[in-house]
Amino acid sequence: MSKTRTLAAPGWFTDQPQPTLLGARCKACHALFFPPNQSFCRNPECASTEFEEWPLSRNGRLWSYTTNNYAPPAPFVAPSEPFEPFAVAAVELEAEKMVVLGQVPRATKLEALEVGMKMELVVDTLFSDEENEYLIWKWSPVT
Repeated sequence: MSKTRTLAAPGWFTDQPQPTLLGARCKACHALFFPPNQSFCRNPECASTEFEEWPLSRNGRLWSYTTNNYAPPAPFVAPSEPFEPFAVAAVELEAEKMVVLGQVPRATKLEALEVGMKMELVVDTLFSDEENEYLIWKWSPVT
């Protein structure tokens, strides 16, 4: 039985045809935000409440990284029991110059990461249940 591919954070990214983060762009001041926000402009000098969906860069440079050594609280669902630590990357997007956090695929060892290296957006399984495979964006070194 095949599982249904389900976005774990709908509206924050796409998985087809290529993975893309979806930000929000203020229609008044053109400020970009991630995650997307539809209630108020995060620019303190702007009072707009009108936004448009905006695809963000798929590539960037590793700004910082760490290992998450403990299971985050709910609603996080650990993909394995017992919990296995995983790497988290902060990547500065190529065009927007904003930093976006994301997990690193489990196959990438922490020792392989280096500040300044090129990273690309990928989609990978966050966890699965009997019916669904829940997908999330992750940052992978460019090979």
